[in-house]
Amino acid sequence: MATRRREVVWSRRARNGLDEAVAYIAKDSPARAVDFIERALDTAESLDQLTERGRIVPELADPDVRELFVFRYRLVYEVSELRVTILGFLHGARDFNRWWRGE
Repeated sequence: MATRRREVVWSRRARNGLDEAVAYIAKDSPARAVDFIERALDTAESLDQLTERGRIVPELADPDVRELFVFRYRLVYEVSELRVTILGFLHGARDFNRWWRGE
């Protein structure tokens, strides 16, 4: 049986979060920043088939909104029938509820 593939799409907010994280890491180590972005992009791309491998975001308790960790960062995504939307990329120490509300 073939595994259904979903399109993986990054929201603008998630792309901005990833860009900010990479810029911050690059200040100390450009090489580490390259490794970091490669890991983040590979993790996101793997969701085209392995959509439910992440845990349900505890603050939301919505089975369609999940997360995976990339080092200390939370890659938050939403699963729909045809697509996986990366909703956010934020440091694990950040207040999730404030971030979710856009504060």
